[in-house]
Amino acid sequence: MESFNAGDVAEKIMAAIQKEYKELKTLNVMVLGKTGVGKSTLINNMFSEKLADTGIGKPVTDKIRKIEKPDFPLAIYDTPGLELGGQNVVNALLADVTEEIKKGISSGDIGKMIHCIWYCISTPSHRFEQTEVDFLKAFLNQTSLINVPVIVVLTQSYSKADARSLTAEIEKENLPIVKVVPVLAEDYEIDEEYVAKAFGLDTLSEIINNVIPEAVKKTFIAVQCANLEIKKRRAQAIVATAAITAAATGAIPIPFSDAALLVPEQITMIGSITAVFGIRLEKGTIYAILSATIGTAGTTILGRTVVSNLLKLIPVAGSVAGGIISGATAAALTAALGEAYITILARVVKGEMNVKDISTAKGKKEIARIFKDLLKIKRDNNGTAIESEIETSADNTNSFEIND
Repeated sequence: MESFNAGDVAEKIMAAIQKEYKELKTLNVMVLGKTGVGKSTLINNMFSEKLADTGIGKPVTDKIRKIEKPDFPLAIYDTPGLELGGQNVVNALLADVTEEIKKGISSGDIGKMIHCIWYCISTPSHRFEQTEVDFLKAFLNQTSLINVPVIVVLTQSYSKADARSLTAEIEKENLPIVKVVPVLAEDYEIDEEYVAKAFGLDTLSEIINNVIPEAVKKTFIAVQCANLEIKKRRAQAIVATAAITAAATGAIPIPFSDAALLVPEQITMIGSITAVFGIRLEKGTIYAILSATIGTAGTTILGRTVVSNLLKLIPVAGSVAGGIISGATAAALTAALGEAYITILARVVKGEMNVKDISTAKGKKEIARIFKDLLKIKRDNNGTAIESEIETSADNTNSFEIND
């Protein structure tokens, strides 16, 4: 039987994370609208990598530009502003945009297709200009059979009342768009006493996630940074799947000495969750998380002693009969590890914990506490989650050391 130590597992998790990132299809978003409507601010606050430095939103351009960064599966198609002059320019832009979309579709490669289009209008403009109405109608007429979702984004919405009025004006046109979404992409200081708080990006993220192709949803969830709940939902679905798989593996059943058979499922789970959050982690950080949860002292992750220790925290959920780990125990361990990992990464995303803090003694103690708390949940015979009364030995940040 293959044995694992924490270093081996950390290495395997790093490989799983890289595999997940490499498999992400490139998400392609086309952004239209007048120059100066805040496209750069919108994009830089929607995604975890800043793209404005590479030239988005420059006022002078007469060609569609594809903006991307190495090793980041996102491409922004920046289009010329409608104000560049004359009906000929508008017609040329319409032709160029339509051709770009059709080119991606004809390639047959999902990674080259345009997956979503944002048409940006500045709320302080207070009006949906006829030039924009005509352009959008002509564009939507030409692309009606292509089925690329178009979202009108009201940028720079310092006044929610103005945004509501402009939304109503646009909706009167009955355009075949997904939605009109008012957004203030970042806090805006009105004066020394009042700051308009950012809003709307989480709503825009939810809408985008609902309308883009399934093949690039994983990518969008990974690269967007505006909606933590989307990330958590996807990660929790991964944990649920891993727990079911672990339960089936445990039901074989697995003797203590073979508990390392559970490790591949947990490696895949952690790799997938990391990709969902889009956080770049070092091997040392992964090692610290492992040491704070399932232990590092021995040679076999989830070996005999660690399982015995952890079983004390899961009354009823798992049982030991003849040295056998039950499917329920395997599922509980996997779910607790996954949920603890989600909690840690969510705190990193929210700025409550720095990645570097994870490797410190204080960070590992907090991770161990989270993991232990999650293991305090048991299931009764009807499958209802209830709190269990836990009796544990003295608190120890290395409570789960392995001594096989």
